[in-house]
Amino acid sequence: MRLVFLGSPPFATPVLGRLAASLFRPLLVVTPPGRPQGRGRKLVPSPVAALARAEGIDVCEPVSVRDEAVLARLRALAADVFLVVAYGELLRPEFLALPRIECLNVHPSLLPRHRGASPIPAAILAGDGETGVSILRVVRQLDAGDVLVQKTTAIQPGETAGELAGRLAELAGDVALEALAKVDRGELDWTPQDPARATLCRKLTKEAGRIDWSLAAVGLDRHVRAMNPWPLARTTLPAGTGLAVHRARPLAAPPPLGAPPGTILEAAGRLVVACGAGQLELLLVQADGKRPLGAAEFLRGARLATGERLGG
Repeated sequence: MRLVFLGSPPFATPVLGRLAASLFRPLLVVTPPGRPQGRGRKLVPSPVAALARAEGIDVCEPVSVRDEAVLARLRALAADVFLVVAYGELLRPEFLALPRIECLNVHPSLLPRHRGASPIPAAILAGDGETGVSILRVVRQLDAGDVLVQKTTAIQPGETAGELAGRLAELAGDVALEALAKVDRGELDWTPQDPARATLCRKLTKEAGRIDWSLAAVGLDRHVRAMNPWPLARTTLPAGTGLAVHRARPLAAPPPLGAPPGTILEAAGRLVVACGAGQLELLLVQADGKRPLGAAEFLRGARLATGERLGG
């Protein structure tokens, strides 16, 4: 099979690693250009590009696959399949028409649930018990193509979006190999998506991390996990400076009568905050300009008092 791989780190990197060691080794890896890093602003290739070159696979790093020179290069390869993993660019019809057999996408959700740009945080925010990886046909409508292979995995208690993404990326490598094997055998048994069951999740913004203390503690626990590692759940301290919450856990006990949401209920040894329903214990926090600290260490220098309030 003549395969072209398109992907962006971090999610695409483990998938490429699996393909490079398999029968479905890509002819070409297409990935966005490297970014300037460090004090010298030296251009550093992405982990996807670095892995491909280490494996001896040709790399193309275009600003856009709409570029005519890029399209001509892809056309000349006469590929059977394009496999797209978190590439992040709207693919036009002229691009989708290039592979001889199919253009496939690897999507980290159980489609049609959580179509869109942030399916992993969306699954945690929704309180889903499971998620998974879907391999689907790329069509012009967002994540709406027929599904070829789909595998599920349970969302673990306390799992953050970053941790879940790491597990799903490894699962995606397995599922991609299964899908490519089916294509190679001509077993294209597609399953249409039910549009009535579709949900849409948009790209996360920094504002999405803001903590609304009027919500229930269970929901805020999911919020903290869904926003980790980016943009992180955020609130403000009584002095007005920012506080990011990396880890938390909900407590079943109701807040004391008369304690508005956001009220600090404990500030000695542990940090507990009143919510709209229940209480949230903050376990790992990070003040602006500081490193992440466990609650006990943070409180030794924070000078917080019970009865003070954290802002939105």
